[in-house]
Amino acid sequence: MKKPEKATTSSSESELNSGSNDQKSKKQLKKEDPDLQKLAKRIRDLRIQKGYTNADYFAYEHNITRTQFNRYENGENIKFTSLMKLIKAFGITPAEFFAEGFE
Repeated sequence: MKKPEKATTSSSESELNSGSNDQKSKKQLKKEDPDLQKLAKRIRDLRIQKGYTNADYFAYEHNITRTQFNRYENGENIKFTSLMKLIKAFGITPAEFFAEGFE
């Protein structure tokens, strides 16, 4: 009987695997970014001020996916257009949004 051949990883597969690790570490770095943390805290604080103790309800009522909204509140990066949609959902201006929590 022949022994089964060992599976080897090609160099392109290794690059793909290391690329996913790089993406994870970049994602982690973004979460640790102090400016993104300030943004996340401001979003969370405004939601609570509006009377929404549950982030899912706020997201649903403002046509934002729950997953995406939770990412914003957890300090992941946000696109400008998404941020503007959130600011409008809170019923405030961009100046009012950035007036607190970004000293």
